[in-house]
Amino acid sequence: MPHEVHAVVAAEHGAPVELQTILVPDPGPGEVLVAVQACGVCHTDLHYRDGAINDEFPFLLGHEAAGVIESVGPGVTGLAPGDYVVLAWRAPCGNCRSCRRGRPWYCFDSGNATQPMTLRDGTPLAPALGIGAFAEKTLVAAGQAVKVDPNARPEAAGLIGCGVMAGYGAAVHTGAVGSGDTVAVIGCGGVGNAAIAGASIAGARRVIAVDIDDRKLDGATRFGATHTVNSRGTDPIEAVRGLTGGHGADVVIDAVGRPETYRQGFYMRDLAGTLVQVGVPEPDMRIELPLLDLFSRGGALKSSWYGDCLPSRDFPVLIDRYLSGRLDLDGFVTETIALDEVESAFDKMRDGRVLRSVVVL
Repeated sequence: MPHEVHAVVAAEHGAPVELQTILVPDPGPGEVLVAVQACGVCHTDLHYRDGAINDEFPFLLGHEAAGVIESVGPGVTGLAPGDYVVLAWRAPCGNCRSCRRGRPWYCFDSGNATQPMTLRDGTPLAPALGIGAFAEKTLVAAGQAVKVDPNARPEAAGLIGCGVMAGYGAAVHTGAVGSGDTVAVIGCGGVGNAAIAGASIAGARRVIAVDIDDRKLDGATRFGATHTVNSRGTDPIEAVRGLTGGHGADVVIDAVGRPETYRQGFYMRDLAGTLVQVGVPEPDMRIELPLLDLFSRGGALKSSWYGDCLPSRDFPVLIDRYLSGRLDLDGFVTETIALDEVESAFDKMRDGRVLRSVVVL
């Protein structure tokens, strides 16, 4: 029997989101029904709303969520009603060529629920990143629900489902920041601050935050930045070199995802340094660099998909670090809002007034 629940739907390209009643089916084989407790408002949701991901409208938005399993479908093991979970948009299949090579964090056939959630008239909804958690209940593949310590409050815990994990993993996994490294992070929003926190926890001796907003730079120090650079009035490449003995940073993380920030990051590295792009670019963006510089500067240019994380391994670790006081997830929560306030949260996000607005149900 389908469940009628309230949910945030992006009905058409560029239109304001709407609070609608949708139908969520009982879980089928390999699926779980989750009662959502909290869900962060992420830039990716705005990209879906604006048609920058694809045009499979209508979308059921929301993906950065924590909640409690309400019921499980046939064949589901390791999960039971009442389990407290964080939802992941990657659920490694275990069988694709990447999983078989021991790289499940790159899984090329990640699982989602098979049954669609729909509007009342039966129109199928496309859930954002296979989750759709701006809803009182959502249906996901069992592999997308990761059990974590229930002592973590859902407003904070849900954030590791996307933005925090992406930034943290960009530093710890993709960038492989180690003890004594110097790190520069371009862009001090939620993802950038999570990268700063990850670099600090990994033992970086110097973590340089780069942004054009002094308010964001002040906030970055809360997450472990040792130095800040306002690139609005200062050449950030020269500033970072000046803070690293004239050499550049060992690891640079571009949490913005624009051609100009990528170019800055490329030249902000030390020779043989690593540049990690975790900020998501728009489809029409292009980058041009001298091929000789690509060759002569050496090092590594990497893209970070979801922080190259393995949710079943990494989510519990980050929650443990939160509960022990080592990772300040609470610091990412700027405000808590209701389901019908998501559109206004998008406006605040565009203006840079929040790290995360979090919907609480």
